[in-house]
Amino acid sequence: MNQKKPWGGRFLSATNRLMEQFSASVGFDCRLYRHDIAGSIAHARMLSRQGIITQMDFDSIAKGLLEIQAEIENNTFEWREGLEDVHMNIEAALTSRIGEAGKKLHTGRSRNDQVATDMRLFLRQALDGICLQLTELQHALIRLAEHEAETILPGYTHMQAAQPVILGHHILAWNEMLQRDFERFQQCRQRINICPLGSAALAGTSYPIDREMTAQELGFEGVSLNSLDAVSDRDFIIEFTAHAALAMIHLSRVSEELVLWSSDAFGFVDLGDQFCTGSSIMPQKKNPDVAELTRGKSGRVCGDLMSLLMLMKGQPLAYNRDNQEDKEPLFDTVDTLQLCLGVFSAMFPGVKFNRDRMNAVAEKGYSTATDLADYLARKNIPFRDAHEVVGKVVGYAVEQSVALPDIALSQLQKYCAVIEQDVYAVLDLQGSVNARDHMGGTAPKRVRQAAAAARKLLDARKSNSG
Repeated sequence: MNQKKPWGGRFLSATNRLMEQFSASVGFDCRLYRHDIAGSIAHARMLSRQGIITQMDFDSIAKGLLEIQAEIENNTFEWREGLEDVHMNIEAALTSRIGEAGKKLHTGRSRNDQVATDMRLFLRQALDGICLQLTELQHALIRLAEHEAETILPGYTHMQAAQPVILGHHILAWNEMLQRDFERFQQCRQRINICPLGSAALAGTSYPIDREMTAQELGFEGVSLNSLDAVSDRDFIIEFTAHAALAMIHLSRVSEELVLWSSDAFGFVDLGDQFCTGSSIMPQKKNPDVAELTRGKSGRVCGDLMSLLMLMKGQPLAYNRDNQEDKEPLFDTVDTLQLCLGVFSAMFPGVKFNRDRMNAVAEKGYSTATDLADYLARKNIPFRDAHEVVGKVVGYAVEQSVALPDIALSQLQKYCAVIEQDVYAVLDLQGSVNARDHMGGTAPKRVRQAAAAARKLLDARKSNSG
C-alpha cells in the first residue's frame, strides 16, 4: 500500500511501487538514526530558543525522538520503505506519536542540510574510532620493533637481496606509513567538523535561526559559509575515502610481505594459528588469510573511492539525488578499514619471527657487497671503480658458491691490493647494520631511539585527546 509522503501535496497520483523500491535508501541509511535524531533535537532546541516553536513543542519533540531511538535500538521500530529514508521514517513516526508538534520539527531546514549534517556527524564519529584503532596498531608494531631491535633481516630491492637491515627498523617503516595515515585523518577531521545545518535546501532559510547554536550543540567547530556548497558537495567524504584507500594500500603492502615471509620459500614468520586457516584438501596447509583478505579488501576500498569520485564529477550546484549514492561506498569503506585495523591489532602480538632463518638468508644474499664498496672508497678508490671491483668479487663468490666473509684475504687482494684484514669487519652482517649509525639508519641503537620516539609521539597523542 502506498503511504502518504511528507512531500506529497504537489502530486495527484500515488508513487509507483517500483519507483519506491528504486528510490528508497532506508535499507542502508537507517544506520544514521542516532546522528539524525541528535541533529533533530539540536535543531528543535534552537527553534525553541529563537521563539520559532514553543518550549512545550520542543519538549514533546525531544521526548518523542528519544523514545523512537530506544525503539530502534531495541529492534521494535518499523522501518518503512515507502517513506524512502531514515529522515522521513523518523519524522513520520514522531508525528504519528506526538501529533502537530512533530510537523513543526522540519521548520527552517531541508532534508538536504539534514543529510549533510548526519553524514558529517557519522563520519566524524567513525574517523575518531579509526584513529583509535590506528593508535592501537601502532602500539603493537612499536612493541614488536623494540623486541626485534637486534634481529637481522635481509633487506630487498626489486625483490632481490640488497643490504642487511634490522627487523625492528623494517617494522618501524610500517609504523611510519600508519603515522602519516593518522595525520591525514586528523587533518581531514577539521574539514569534516563544519556544520551545514541551516543551509536548508540550497539558499538558507527566512526564519531567524541561530546556526552557531546548533553547531555548538552538535560539537562542530564552525558553520559552513555558503549554503549552496554546504548541501551539495561531498568532498569531505571523498577526502576521507581517499585517505582510507591509502591506509588500506599500506595495510596491503604489509600483508604482501607477511604472505611472502610466511611462505616456505622465505620461512621468516609464523602468524599464529588463530589468524590462519587450513585447506579443505591439503592437511599440511596453514594459510595467511588475514594478510590475503586485507590485500584483497584494499581493492574494494579503492573501488569505493572511484565510485565517489565519479558520483560527484558531473553534478551542477546544488543538491542532486545522485548524492544518495554516497552512503554505501562510504559505509563500506568505514566498515572495511575498521575490520582490517582491528584484526591486524589482534594478530600482531602473536606473530613470531624466525631469526635464525632471516640471518642465514641475509648471509647468503651477498648483502654486504655495498659495505665492501664503501670500504674501498674510504681507501681512496673512486666509488665507481670500487663498484666494479666488488661486482667481480661477487661474481667469484657466486661461481664458487661461497659467502663474501668466507673469501680468503689473498683472493680478495687479487681484485684490489688495498684490501686488508680489517675488511672482514665490514663483510660481517652485524658490522654492516652497526655502521648505519645515523638518524633514520638501521643500526640497533638507532632503531631503539626511533622506537622510543614513536612511542613518545603516541603517548603525546593520548595526552592531547584526554
